[in-house]
Amino acid sequence: MCSAHSAASKNRYNSVQYSPDTPEAYPLDKKIDPQALLDAMGHGVLIFDSAGKLIGENQVARSILGKDIETLRSEGWTAAVVLFGTRVSNPYDTADAARDRAKETGKPARFHTFRSGEYVPCWASVVKAEDGDSCTMLALDLPDWSVLSELMDKFSGEVKEAIETTQGHVDLITQTMKQHKPNDTVETVTKRIGGFVRLIDIHMHRVGRLVTMMDRLEKMRTGKLQTELHDKRRKVDIENFLEDLEEGLDEVQLLDPETDEKDYRARITHKAESDLQANVVPAQLTVILQDLLRNAIMYSMKATPVKIDVRAVNNGEAIQFDVTDEGYGVRDKERERVFTPFQRARQPQIISEFGYGLSLYLCKHEVEAMNGRMWFKSEEGVGTTFSLTVPAWRDETAAASSSAPSKSQ
Repeated sequence: MCSAHSAASKNRYNSVQYSPDTPEAYPLDKKIDPQALLDAMGHGVLIFDSAGKLIGENQVARSILGKDIETLRSEGWTAAVVLFGTRVSNPYDTADAARDRAKETGKPARFHTFRSGEYVPCWASVVKAEDGDSCTMLALDLPDWSVLSELMDKFSGEVKEAIETTQGHVDLITQTMKQHKPNDTVETVTKRIGGFVRLIDIHMHRVGRLVTMMDRLEKMRTGKLQTELHDKRRKVDIENFLEDLEEGLDEVQLLDPETDEKDYRARITHKAESDLQANVVPAQLTVILQDLLRNAIMYSMKATPVKIDVRAVNNGEAIQFDVTDEGYGVRDKERERVFTPFQRARQPQIISEFGYGLSLYLCKHEVEAMNGRMWFKSEEGVGTTFSLTVPAWRDETAAASSSAPSKSQ
């Protein structure tokens, strides 16, 4: 398609559709103009031939790039490297480095560019033609930071409510201490005060969660997440990591204080293939798995098991984590809500639990920033499995990271 792109654009050809269940492609009956396909996409798309010439673009790309598209038309890939490298300090997070990773792995590679005051997430792919030629395709996301604006509104409201209610509870505690009856026992006074303290704890916990979510979103928006994932990644033994993950649950308040769940640690078990090693930032992976465990515990019956299964996939190039519960499941009509920010399923059992509907949105974007992917399978009334992949460690990873940032993990 690369060398014949211009000719193909003038003619019409059988488009190709991929089934999510089968890897093979099959032709459609209708013929669609390739340019119409590009213009129908919600991402900006740029296609460069093997010589670096821009041979394809779509409407979204022209909208994002403005007059810069003219420079790309005349200067090609050389201009793209400069244009997309502006204010990107990490050499791993450039269009050139992403193209090299895509060449090596045969899969799209993530990078970022700075446009209009924010870091825009992008993908680089290398597509090979039948004649052995290849082109580079860049896909530019249209980031919707209304999520951050909505989170700020929620945060403002949550903080205001927390301040007002906490002050009210403090006043009640003060009155209780001053006005208790002479025959009141210490246990009686403690019980009264304890109820107010619990309410304060609930409000402070929820404000703290919102602050953490805002921090995660801001790292995504500014490109700091990608830099951290590159700079802090290391060789991680999966069996040791899983043991640390479970032990660490005692040190975090995983569930909302209002959730009546006592010994949830007893519900969690893990199983992993032997000798698995990942190339990740363990702290980031821990946050993601804690979010998945929180959902699995909250949205399933007490005492039902929550399992973590880990194995190598893609010929050992990636490590897959499956977090499975025997919970309420996701109804078919609500599947699109799962990774949508501030959207939650409407089953009574789920609505009764406190949540913001944001953690899975964050997890999915963070996994993709690791050059992994995230998905789920669910059956209502049976349970849900959330799956994610992360890069496996390879022996040449350390040398590649230090000498050539463009190497894929």
